[in-house]
Amino acid sequence: MTTRPAPLRRRRRRTAARTLLFLSPWLLGFGIFFAYPLLSTLYFSFMKYDGFTAPTFTGLRNWDYVLTKYPFFWQGLRNTLWLILVMVTLRVIFGLGIGMLVTKVKTGAGFFRTLFYLPYLAPPVAATMAFAFLLNPATGPMNHLLDALGLPQPGWFTDAEWSKPALTMLGLWGIGDLMVIFTAALLDVPREQYEAARLDGAGAWQRFRYVTLPNIAPIVLFAVVTGVIQTMQYYTQAIVAGKVASGKVGGAGEPFEPGYPHGSTWTLPQLIYNLGFQRFDTGSACVVAVILFALSMAFTSLLLRRGSGLVQEN
Repeated sequence: MTTRPAPLRRRRRRTAARTLLFLSPWLLGFGIFFAYPLLSTLYFSFMKYDGFTAPTFTGLRNWDYVLTKYPFFWQGLRNTLWLILVMVTLRVIFGLGIGMLVTKVKTGAGFFRTLFYLPYLAPPVAATMAFAFLLNPATGPMNHLLDALGLPQPGWFTDAEWSKPALTMLGLWGIGDLMVIFTAALLDVPREQYEAARLDGAGAWQRFRYVTLPNIAPIVLFAVVTGVIQTMQYYTQAIVAGKVASGKVGGAGEPFEPGYPHGSTWTLPQLIYNLGFQRFDTGSACVVAVILFALSMAFTSLLLRRGSGLVQEN
């Protein structure tokens, strides 16, 4: 049997040690901020724990409570999936449309880019409160305008059928982030490809389908994946809109059950808040957190797998 020379083994050990040394900042951050919280959340999902007393093992009791007895889980899941399907889709389409519009403007392009980007910089709480005022069914200017035009005036944040469309309108208003990345991607599309398509007699739709879309497909995939991840964490706008519309905007000690009106704005992150910080049922809150993580990973993996194939085909 042959053995490796001692100098070669020592050299490989030194190389491995240097590699670990350079990786140590990432490994330390990964362990502290991702692996440990994830494993702790999974651990506490099988425990009865209120954040104050020592946890006790309860098996699958927390999972059974969340999936079969907790009255808001399935509604929160449906609302979250609705926002992913509708809000993310409309934001990508709207952001791409605004980006294409800005790239076509000959004069004042910088002004229009700034105009569309500024709403994105508004703090989420302030932007939501402003929208709740604008869409107030009794005093808001939006319904006054619709009344002047002879159109129906929805209840917006006070109507269970219109609360999620109102949140979607808020998301479309702050479209500046997607507008910027789509504008940059559109400006990088080779001009000669458009010229060749025009010479071949391609119309506007053909140029978009066979020239623009293949070139910006990776950016579209990026926008969809990040949009899904952000929407899975959707919390601030929904809870602020519910509090403002319900009139419960008092101090921190005022009780408030999220989801107003009639549970139509429940989202999975709000369920975690409700269980963990309002009901002090940390174990059940960890169950929802684990489910949220699993869904996020599943959606992301599916989108990356399908989207990567489409990108390669284009």
